[in-house]
Amino acid sequence: MLKLLGKASSINVRKVLWTSHELGLTLEREDWGSGFRSTQEPEFLALNPNGLVPVLIDGARVLWESNTICRYLAGREGRRDLLPQEPGARAAVEMWMDWQATDLNGAWRYVFMSRVRGHADYQDAASLAAAEREWNRLMGLLDAHLAQHGPYAAGAAFTLADVVLGLSLNRWLMTPFERPEYAGLAAYQQRLLQRPGYVQHGANGLP
Repeated sequence: MLKLLGKASSINVRKVLWTSHELGLTLEREDWGSGFRSTQEPEFLALNPNGLVPVLIDGARVLWESNTICRYLAGREGRRDLLPQEPGARAAVEMWMDWQATDLNGAWRYVFMSRVRGHADYQDAASLAAAEREWNRLMGLLDAHLAQHGPYAAGAAFTLADVVLGLSLNRWLMTPFERPEYAGLAAYQQRLLQRPGYVQHGANGLP
């Protein structure tokens, strides 16, 4: 039995849950993180010294980093539609997954912590405005890419890149701040809503 450590409201845990839904996998999940067991407990830190969710346990194998876990599960199940084997096609998927984990993740943090969490350390007006502009700019890059190379991030077919980007798109749409009207992203959202895994773990009312 695969075990997943992390609360179901976490955006990174939801990536793994959506991927598992696409793969038809059943996970045994334990709640860890804010509001549940602390990820600073020695038991958790022995599995992930970063103290972050999610953590996947597959027998003797322990993995952390949500995008890595998604890739592992797709490879484990032989789902080359979600993670191609051919180097160029695979790189196209992983390029957008890595962009989501680095550039895009870094852009939304200040806005999310300010607008959704109301954290006192994220209330500087100038910093907030700059972060909002940058987040919108990066979403505009995705919008333009989809318009030219879509309908999905890596081209014609749905892949793991769309799982991680779909969760990021949902967070952008659910965070209360001014956003441009990107037609490409609106159409992308409608395509993703045709997938039950996104409805359950992405567009589920959580940012």
